Amino acid sequence: MNRKALYPGTFDPVTYGHLDIMERASRIYDCVFIGVAHSKEKKPLFSVKERVSMLKNATRHLKNVEIEDFKGLVINHAKRKKTCVIIRGLRMISDFEFEFQMALTNRKLSEDIETIFMMTNDSYSYLSSKLIKEAVSLGADVKSFVPASVAKKLKIKLSK
Repeated sequence: MNRKALYPGTFDPVTYGHLDIMERASRIYDCVFIGVAHSKEKKPLFSVKERVSMLKNATRHLKNVEIEDFKGLVINHAKRKKTCVIIRGLRMISDFEFEFQMALTNRKLSEDIETIFMMTNDSYSYLSSKLIKEAVSLGADVKSFVPASVAKKLKIKLSK
């Protein structure tokens, strides 16, 4: 059986919490597609190209992970990738309400696609890309939250 899954997100920037989900998913599925969403609503700090590049660098040790960007509905991207599984990471119970609504909406739009929730490692449960960006803008060293190459890019981007 060729088991494939899609893990979508904006990943602005990728954190160790995201990478924890990716690494664990790569042990469960034969192929994990990481879909970097174009998201004007979230007003990302990094361009799609930069986010894809950071993810490719951070996941180069995961041979069954493919990184690419996508536009539009997640379920449509899942169909293009011929997968019926969407992975969503949960940090805390506060994430669940939004993720649950999204999963139910996706199910209504496409009954053949399932959403699988994965809890991040508890040592990363407090991390958020937004919080990390704010910390860097205030001068914090965030290398314990994101890969060193991402921390460096954050520092450069936010010191302008």
